[in-house]
Amino acid sequence: MALEMIPAAKPIIGEDERVAVDRVLASGMVAQGPEVKAFEAEFAEHLVQGRECVAVNSGTSGLHLGLLAAGIGPGDEVIVPSFTFAATGNSVALTGATPVFADIEPDFFCLSPGSVREAVTQRTRAIMPVHLYGHPANMPALQEIADEHGLMVFEDAAQAHGASLDGRRVGTFGEFGMFSLYPTKNMTSGEGGMVSCATGELARRVRLLRNQGMERQYANELVGLNNRMTDIHAAIGRVQLTKIDAWTKKRQDNAAFLDANLRGVTTPPVARGAVHVYHQYTIRIPGAAGAERDRIVTALREEHQVGSGVYYPIPNHRLASLAPYAPGLELAQTEQAAAEVISLPVHPSLTDEHLERIVTAVNTVVKVGA
Repeated sequence: MALEMIPAAKPIIGEDERVAVDRVLASGMVAQGPEVKAFEAEFAEHLVQGRECVAVNSGTSGLHLGLLAAGIGPGDEVIVPSFTFAATGNSVALTGATPVFADIEPDFFCLSPGSVREAVTQRTRAIMPVHLYGHPANMPALQEIADEHGLMVFEDAAQAHGASLDGRRVGTFGEFGMFSLYPTKNMTSGEGGMVSCATGELARRVRLLRNQGMERQYANELVGLNNRMTDIHAAIGRVQLTKIDAWTKKRQDNAAFLDANLRGVTTPPVARGAVHVYHQYTIRIPGAAGAERDRIVTALREEHQVGSGVYYPIPNHRLASLAPYAPGLELAQTEQAAAEVISLPVHPSLTDEHLERIVTAVNTVVKVGA
């Protein structure tokens, strides 16, 4: 009998979510309404220590509106990592500002404070780290740089629901933090994003921007967009919010099992004081880069039916869309990570049998390739 494929990521949508959606459909209040308001309040209380939250229709929208609400625009520079999904750099560019790409720390894959310091110019307005793979960035060091130069700090927490550093949750460090609610994230609303805001004024501006610049119907205060979340999506998110703690614990347990049993690979370290929520469990294999890394990914899939992912094979500063912002830029740690990383499944759907298969597959493929 053929083995079932173990997917790299898997959304978990169950009967509770279906019931919640049916409730909204039966209510007749489908667009932004009471479910969205309740989801914002519950998300704030559960994940960002009570910070005011604003729900939007995608993570990218959350970044874009947060930046606009903070006053970022043409002539400004925002320092971001290149080793991330393109939405980080895109959101800056969409405001008319310039994304300035900095390098990463090799262990945790997040912004290198040293590289950020070198990237600061007279035009720099903000630093926007990504809590990549669910591991928090070095926020104290980045905040120190921001304070020295009078800069704002924003957080791309798309992959880091519930992650923390020294007891402080991500999404509570910067002027705003953005959480993605895409289907494969640690929790989902089907599609959507959540913006945690440091001040009521910033939250109000994000609310205006997501709704055509209106707080009251037809009383437009500024030029805005239609980036609203529907009550259908919010209802799904509210259910998922009740499950995320157990799912996070399962991800952490799965990661611990891989840590203890994988051989010949570099497993993801966790910084002192950090809580990693393992949106991705990302390894490196010594000596396996480029074509050899890709051979391993193919062997895991085709020979062992173990899915994996490469996040991200092309750094932002090499993408055709964003390279014009970084002509001639060299980021050594970013380039190396892009050539070497492999993300293995740790999602909550995995059984003990799945985990054993992942370990056997990786250990076999790595040994064969040695």
